[in-house]
Amino acid sequence: MTPATINIRTAEQVGDFRIRLQFDDGIEQTIDFKPFLTNALHPDIRAWLDPTRFAAFRIEYGELVWGDFDLCFPMIDLYRNQIEHHTSLESVA
Repeated sequence: MTPATINIRTAEQVGDFRIRLQFDDGIEQTIDFKPFLTNALHPDIRAWLDPTRFAAFRIEYGELVWGDFDLCFPMIDLYRNQIEHHTSLESVA
């Protein structure tokens, strides 16, 4: 069962594009963001493939964010380690 409110307590980079998240209910997920970023068609998202830029994440209000919320993910997707990126319009229809 997913808690009603989920917040990220800690975030630690453990690989080029992998981040280990610990949520406030004790659940931990290690998420590999590289497939999402690599499959993105939009250049503003692909720009986060720069390792230095990617490493500049932070936790704000219990959420994982980059920049001024330039890159962020729905909390439930991070909690379930199910970030996805559709590569074509047909796959979202």
